[in-house]
Amino acid sequence: MKRKATPTVEETFAEVGESIRTWRKLYALKTVQVAERAGISLGTLRKIECGDPSVGLGAFLEVLRSLGLLNVFAESLDPMNSDLGRARITENLPKRVRS
Repeated sequence: MKRKATPTVEETFAEVGESIRTWRKLYALKTVQVAERAGISLGTLRKIECGDPSVGLGAFLEVLRSLGLLNVFAESLDPMNSDLGRARITENLPKRVRS
């Protein structure tokens, strides 16, 4: 059974989808162009731009790549780009975290 996204996650998906749509328009690209470059269907791109949280991460990342934003996204998650990450990197991080 699929889990429903929390309201906070749904809101974030909607904001990210709108940002992706805005970037596409800034580059003067049509939806069909981005979908082709990303290797996804037009429907999937529409879902991403509408903030549908059911879209797979791979499709989302391919759209970012097609817009030249993949590195920006990856860098935003890099722990070394945060005060906490830089402060704790000197500690011995475990090689594996057990759940």
